[in-house]
Amino acid sequence: MSLDSITTSVDEAVSGFFEPIATWLGEIVFYSVPVAGTELPLIVAWLVVAGLVFTGWFGLVQVRKFKLAVDVVRGKYDEKGSAGEVNHFQALTAAVSGTVGLGNIAGVAVAVSIGGPGATFWMILCGLLGMATKFVEVTLGVKYREVHADGTVSGGPMHYLPKGLADRFGKNGKTLGKVLGVLASFFILFFGLFGGNLFQVNQSYAQLVSVTGGEDGLMGSSAGALFFGILIAALVGIVLLGGIRSIANVTSKLVPAMAGIYIAACLVVILVHVSAVPAAVATIIEGAFAPEGVAGGVLGALIIGFKRAAFSNEAGLGSAPIAHSAVKTKHPASEGLVALLEPFIDTVVICTMTALTIVIANPASYVELRQGGEAIGGVTITSDAFATVLPWFPYILTLAVMLFAISTVLTWGYYCMKAWTHLFGRSRTSELTFKVFYTLFAVAGSLLTLQTLIDMADAVLFMLAVINIIGLYLLAPVVKRELNSFLEFVRARDAGEITEDGEDQESVKTTV
Repeated sequence: MSLDSITTSVDEAVSGFFEPIATWLGEIVFYSVPVAGTELPLIVAWLVVAGLVFTGWFGLVQVRKFKLAVDVVRGKYDEKGSAGEVNHFQALTAAVSGTVGLGNIAGVAVAVSIGGPGATFWMILCGLLGMATKFVEVTLGVKYREVHADGTVSGGPMHYLPKGLADRFGKNGKTLGKVLGVLASFFILFFGLFGGNLFQVNQSYAQLVSVTGGEDGLMGSSAGALFFGILIAALVGIVLLGGIRSIANVTSKLVPAMAGIYIAACLVVILVHVSAVPAAVATIIEGAFAPEGVAGGVLGALIIGFKRAAFSNEAGLGSAPIAHSAVKTKHPASEGLVALLEPFIDTVVICTMTALTIVIANPASYVELRQGGEAIGGVTITSDAFATVLPWFPYILTLAVMLFAISTVLTWGYYCMKAWTHLFGRSRTSELTFKVFYTLFAVAGSLLTLQTLIDMADAVLFMLAVINIIGLYLLAPVVKRELNSFLEFVRARDAGEITEDGEDQESVKTTV
């Protein structure tokens, strides 16, 4: 029996068993209501409303404190002796690597094709709102993290929901928090295995096959798939064994590199078509408020733009606080401010660059889909847009996809491990068992599609958003106190009242 027939049989068996469950779960989680001729998934509204509420609650923190956030990333307010495992920049790149992925390349192309260029405007707006949500959840992640005896750190919704609710509401809050913490761990673990691991490997392998001669090419055979899976698994396993320090060391180099390559390619296309830039920007703005459009006019463009942004930057889903919680800091809100840069990088910069490149280049595949042609893969539209200027770009795109996929698999491996240890304990055996299990999933990613389980994983992750955001609303006053505390520290530090060691300047003078 060949490897191809075995994997086909496994795919069919898994799909046959889980498809009814996935369909049922998807209908609940992504339940949509008709709005002006298009469908609005309530989960997207839930995420966007949270962004609006927290933007108002914290007084446009994403705008007012943007420069401060950049200063914190640069290390201006670091304090010696802070608990944690990585610096602010490493924590940011580790978290960004979990959100920047194929959605920024393929998903955006579909958004501007179906929702029109105007979807870009609403995508940017949603990304800006998501910055406030990310600030809140990451501040809580650091506030209620657990620093272990060996110096390692565990954080995320499985920690801040139980501890935070217990702090605010006593015994009843503690009981509810424990239940929510277990659910959060399960949701993160399930998504990480299928959406954060298997799907990423599968899609990067598919892109590699497409540029190496297709099914009849060098990598198109089952042997090629197996080799690719083992190679990725080996890379992931080696890095994962080193924990968040190792992951952060890799992502702090990988994320800037992959973002730089991709943005540089976008800029090349934009500069070659520079005369078309003003018209493209005008088209995006007009399309955002046009009375008619491809998917239901202004509301259609708005919904599709919001959906793409919400699915891309993961603000409110509770995943990013796990990586950010490992930061070296004494002030939780300092990392909350760093985290608000994440949706800005992911959605406002990278997604927008993709959209602008497609609208300006206006490739034939994009025009055809806009005119009601047959749906094609979003990555094809993006690739075609680049090919208008860079005919060899599919090879660069393959490299970008590979880098995006590997960094995402690494970060979600860390997220999953923290969820796993919350459920099954932090023993060396437990952690090693998970790492082996997760690595084997990477091998399976090149051989299996398991699309039904990936669909389930999406639904499960957005179920986490429901319980996570309820927790964020209840714990927002805690975040407000932490922000005020950090801003007072910044004021004192800028005034020279506190040293880099975190000591009061007057007490230092007295000692001397």
